[in-house]
Amino acid sequence: MTHDDVLHRFRVRLFSLADELGNVRAACRLLGVHHSTYYRWRRPVLRWGLDALRPRERRPPQLPNRTPPWLEQRLLAVALAHPGWGPKRLAAELRRPRWGGHRISPHGVWSVLRRAGLNTRAKRLGLIAGYQAPPTPARPAPAPARHIEADQPGELVQVDCFYVGQLAGSRGRTWQYTAIDVASSYCWATLHNTPRNPSARHTAALVHQVAQDLARHGWRLDRVSTDNASEFRSASFTHALRVAEVRHTRIPAGRPQSNGCVERVHQTILEECYRPTFARALVPRFTALRTDLARYLCYYNHDRAHTGRRTQGRTPAQVLGAAKMWPQRPAR
Repeated sequence: MTHDDVLHRFRVRLFSLADELGNVRAACRLLGVHHSTYYRWRRPVLRWGLDALRPRERRPPQLPNRTPPWLEQRLLAVALAHPGWGPKRLAAELRRPRWGGHRISPHGVWSVLRRAGLNTRAKRLGLIAGYQAPPTPARPAPAPARHIEADQPGELVQVDCFYVGQLAGSRGRTWQYTAIDVASSYCWATLHNTPRNPSARHTAALVHQVAQDLARHGWRLDRVSTDNASEFRSASFTHALRVAEVRHTRIPAGRPQSNGCVERVHQTILEECYRPTFARALVPRFTALRTDLARYLCYYNHDRAHTGRRTQGRTPAQVLGAAKMWPQRPAR
């Protein structure tokens, strides 16, 4: 029985009690209804019967800026398919032709997700995994924006290592070796297992791969920025930089923001690749995670909608391949 049915029965009871007592005011006093309300209801009852006492069905008013229901359904489907995307990323992706070219603001995306109870990544990941993921700690207030300057690809490449964990099907610890070009946001990343700490052999191989990829697109690797870890101070890594004629810059101790681009891409890969993979798989395996990382890097570099200050809506591959749009540096 709905609320409208209960209200209809109450009104019918008022008219029945008034007929039984023969006194309208006494019936209204017993049921707590003003007598003027009885006479206002009496006119449609005499004309159409007791069914006129049923409450009228009313639809909620349509706000001028409310998101259409069909767009909310599509937005929720995309948010659950990619739980690592935030409101800004979802708004940027929905503007693309592959999703229909729908224009919606990040705040509008967040409002739709809040109404559905999916306004945080933890809630979306918990819904996919079947359990409630622990909430992430609140981030401190952001400091004034300070940017790392790089005018063209190859001018500055940041390299760092990220500890993934001990995965099934592997021996030792799994580390992610990451490099990112600051000017184009093009990212390189590989997964390797070591007994304990990252290996200088893999960092040297990563720098060699970055130099080859940049040379294939007409650019030259000029400078590499790293922290002061042992894998970046070893003789093999220093020899690889000397052979490629690349300058090496070590950031000050205790200031990871000096390598902020590679630190940010670590967080992006964690949110958009690793956490959805860990939520879908009960026992993540090394080979499966390496395959997911390779697939995500292809999407990140060639198809992902970038809204950065330098990319301006272009993909990193478009920036890296647009050699005619950038001035060339003379070879040393």
